[in-house]
Amino acid sequence: MPVTKRNPRVRVMTGNEACAEAALAAGLKFFGGYPITPSSEIAEELSTKLPASGGKFIQMEDEIAAMGSVIGASLAGAKSMTATSGPGFSLKQENIGYACLTEVPCVIVNVMRGGPSTGLPTMPQQSDVMQARWGTHGDHPIIVLVPQSVAETVELTIRAFHLTEKYRIPVILLMDETVGHISEKITLPDPAEVKIYERQKPTVSPDEYLPYKHTESDIPEMASFGTGYRFHVTGLCHDQTGFPTNDPVEIEKQMLRINRKLERYRDDIIEVETAGDADAEIGVFAYGSTARSAKRAMLMAQEKGIKVSFLRPRTMWPFPDREVLAMGEAVKKIVVPEMNLGQVAHEIEWAVRGKAEVVKVNKINGEPISPIEILAAIEKAVQ
Repeated sequence: MPVTKRNPRVRVMTGNEACAEAALAAGLKFFGGYPITPSSEIAEELSTKLPASGGKFIQMEDEIAAMGSVIGASLAGAKSMTATSGPGFSLKQENIGYACLTEVPCVIVNVMRGGPSTGLPTMPQQSDVMQARWGTHGDHPIIVLVPQSVAETVELTIRAFHLTEKYRIPVILLMDETVGHISEKITLPDPAEVKIYERQKPTVSPDEYLPYKHTESDIPEMASFGTGYRFHVTGLCHDQTGFPTNDPVEIEKQMLRINRKLERYRDDIIEVETAGDADAEIGVFAYGSTARSAKRAMLMAQEKGIKVSFLRPRTMWPFPDREVLAMGEAVKKIVVPEMNLGQVAHEIEWAVRGKAEVVKVNKINGEPISPIEILAAIEKAVQ
């Protein structure tokens, strides 16, 4: 029999392993982390593969220091990432806020588990959705991507690096334990075909450089430490030079600029998947691994003659409010299954502005939501 040559890029792997592989393909050069279930495999994979590819891996003494190391490495010009889960994500919040105010590109992976506190270390929940947006204090920009599968984890990990470098906004890859640990057959991207976005470097001399200049694009050029550009970085409100200021005019100008990036580039940042019947009276909104059950429930409902439309965000924050409103204007009810007590359902209620009833399907016992449970909610909604 002829021997079939094996394609080394076709693999069976978990979401965590795929995340590590995709980060390397996206140009990752620094990983700073601390072991925590269920994200530890990401650090484990990178502990050997990142140094082998010319990057740096460091296990810090705690989650706070891990996030700080990622910020420092990014300021030195390296594409940087960390990975964590529940309690570790809480500990990283102060430094995430620092990265938001100082506009430091970085990727933070959160493989969600049950909470609060130590909670359910080995079981899935989707309880960090609102924390991902508002976990650090103050009005701040943040981008949050939510994969539903191992293959999409690869795609969105690469996209996370693209977005963080392009817009100088920290990006959170919000996986859940199911996506992190499920094994699926995927095709890894050819590194030669992966488009790697590089942050915009200064086009002026060190003497003329302003690290937080008010530019037409709202995205200042970013110099790297060690390249001859010396500038100040602080968690205090600062002016264009990076030094602290108490000038209310300058403070407001800087804060509006960093937050304006989310809305100004919304259409490039937000991605959603739609499916189902255009003339449906019932809509389903789901994300992460729960979206897989939801899509199956939609197909089961259609087999019973129930018309259903489906909306899944690949970008959770900024929230796809316009897309949700469009669904709300087309259907009578929106079924929202979540492995929490309704965090995103409240956001949907705000977005639809009373045009559709929101039906919650919630589960917080560490077990996934099944298609049968979502189908039951769809059938009840049509009665």
